[in-house]
Amino acid sequence: MTWSDEVYSIHGYRRGDVVPTMELTMAHKHPADLPRIQEVSNELFAHGGHVAIYHRLIDAASRERKVLTAGEAALDEAGKVSTISGVMLDLTSTIQRETELAAREAVRGAMATRSTIAKAEGILMGRLGIGSDEAFQLLTAYSNSSNIKLASVACGLVALADNPSEVTALGRFIQQLSQARPRR
Repeated sequence: MTWSDEVYSIHGYRRGDVVPTMELTMAHKHPADLPRIQEVSNELFAHGGHVAIYHRLIDAASRERKVLTAGEAALDEAGKVSTISGVMLDLTSTIQRETELAAREAVRGAMATRSTIAKAEGILMGRLGIGSDEAFQLLTAYSNSSNIKLASVACGLVALADNPSEVTALGRFIQQLSQARPRR
């Protein structure tokens, strides 16, 4: 078995630190992924063909790496595997960046949603002379009864309030919200 410098690096080694073997390779597989990897490997050794598998490995410094391994097992004339060649790509930093970006976007979206809900609460507080908790209860009760997301209800209320030509529609919408008030 031979590894490229990159495969040594993915496993946490430098060329010359270890002798690459199938046992060493399997020893680095994440324990939760190992049964599936063994199953795919057994199939590859038995029948040859192509393989592409996303999995995790634990490098020599005990860091988890997310990798994509793709390869091909060629059979000889007797139908036995003669060579296996492939590549291993470390996707760890790519996945981490994408996850961080998605988390930042989710937080931004949540903050924007929260701001819109707070504006809608303020509109109801001013128009109906109620407190913040009661205003939020009106919004959530209407959201639940109409099966419309809370953020959409709040956005609709704020849009009406921001448009002076929609005073009548705003009044009707606030009336509808008031009617959704939970009964005690």
